[in-house]
Amino acid sequence: MEYNHILELIKTVSESNLTNFHYEEGNVKIHMSSGDVVMMDPGFTTTVNAEAVAPAVQSVAAETVAQPVSEETSAADKKSAVSNGKTINSPLVGTFYAAPSEDAEPFVKVGDRVKKGQIIAIVEAMKLMNEIESEYDGVITEILVDNASGVEYGEALFVVE
Repeated sequence: MEYNHILELIKTVSESNLTNFHYEEGNVKIHMSSGDVVMMDPGFTTTVNAEAVAPAVQSVAAETVAQPVSEETSAADKKSAVSNGKTINSPLVGTFYAAPSEDAEPFVKVGDRVKKGQIIAIVEAMKLMNEIESEYDGVITEILVDNASGVEYGEALFVVE
C-alpha cells in the first residue's frame, strides 16, 4: 500500500465515528483503534497516533515507533477458551447487535436451536450492517458479548453445541 493511500485512510477513519477499523492487503495489516493506528508488516509493527496524524496529513508529518511483531494477535487473546462446543467468531471489527432494531426481539437466545446459514446477529462496521450467520447446526449455549458492544476481528461471539 502506498504511503499516500495510508495517510488518506488514516484521515478518513479519524474523521469518522469509528472506534475500531481493520484492513488487510497481502502482507500489510492495518488496525486502527481508539485513536491509535497499528500497521503490521512481516518484520515490524508501527504505531501512529491517528488524532495527531489527521491534521498533519497535508504536511505529511507523523511520529512512528517500530516494535517487533508478536506471533499472537490481540483478537486471539480475546477469544474465549471454550471446552465444549464450537465458537462463532466475528468476521470483522465493529459493533455487535443481537437484534435487527432496538425494539425487536434478538435473533437468537441461549437455548435456541440454529441451522447453518441462519442469521444470528449483526456487526455494524463503517455504517454498514453485516449479517452474521451461524456456521454450524446446533444449540446456542452461550452469547459471549453484550448487545451494542464493540467486537474485534476473530473475537468469539457465540458458543454452539
